[in-house]
Amino acid sequence: MSGESQTREVVRGYHEARFRGDVATAAALIGDGFSFRSPLMSSDDATGHLAGITGFVQVVTGVDLISELYGESEATLVYDVHTATPVGTQRTAEHFQLVDGRIVSIMLIFDATPWQPMRQLMV
Repeated sequence: MSGESQTREVVRGYHEARFRGDVATAAALIGDGFSFRSPLMSSDDATGHLAGITGFVQVVTGVDLISELYGESEATLVYDVHTATPVGTQRTAEHFQLVDGRIVSIMLIFDATPWQPMRQLMV
């Protein structure tokens, strides 16, 4: 399997597991030294990052993947997340870095302005 194929398999596996709320499968695709950064929160370990998935997917009503770009050890996904919140649909870009076939870094990029009134509920 080429590096790009493996990257695609891991990143798509994580993306799909996360939006199903399947924390165990998502966790199995994360490597040592993991970090997560977004406009609203950050985490320097998989446990802290994955703790919020179950609550988040409860407000997600759908995800439309717009673009996927894969390299040997990185990937970028662009997608719309449809939510049952006042935010509605959130356009999102997500950059992944991988080491030895596991995700070690995720940078989530989106406009956090509509989420500010709900931020205290997400902590």
